[in-house]
Amino acid sequence: MKRFSWLVFCLTILTAPVTGLAQGAQIAFGTAQEDSDLPVEVTSEILDVNQNDGTAVFTGNVIVAQGEMRLYAPRVLVVYKQDESGVDRFEATGGVTVVSGEDAAESRKADYFVDSGMIEMHDDVLLVRGPQVLTSDKMVVNRFEGTARMTGNVKTVLQSDGGGAGDGN
Repeated sequence: MKRFSWLVFCLTILTAPVTGLAQGAQIAFGTAQEDSDLPVEVTSEILDVNQNDGTAVFTGNVIVAQGEMRLYAPRVLVVYKQDESGVDRFEATGGVTVVSGEDAAESRKADYFVDSGMIEMHDDVLLVRGPQVLTSDKMVVNRFEGTARMTGNVKTVLQSDGGGAGDGN
């Protein structure tokens, strides 16, 4: 009977987080809280600027870097603030990778809102945090708090540590 109780306890603990993940998951992301005053550096192979509509498009191995965060994409559109005082956001498309510290995430597209430090990743999100892998439809990263929230078909695999369930008593 003791072994059965232990098994029920273990199954309860292991399945509880899965239920929560189906609705959405709040997790840590990145190494530390970032500062919004850090400069943003963009590199690419090509830059097209349109003075008429005030847009800039970086293409070809684009890297957007700010502090510890790196965003990689084939194409990034720069959207300026209405008052033209700076960049409002970067819209990355064509397969996006965001790396902060040892955490990395991929999606088909992402929007990076510079002032708020929020990164919204959409479509086939894959997050890797050490040995943990999660997938979802959407993930919103708050760089200044070092957190992320995954929503929509959140999925992960929980694995045991391989140490067994006890001594058999």
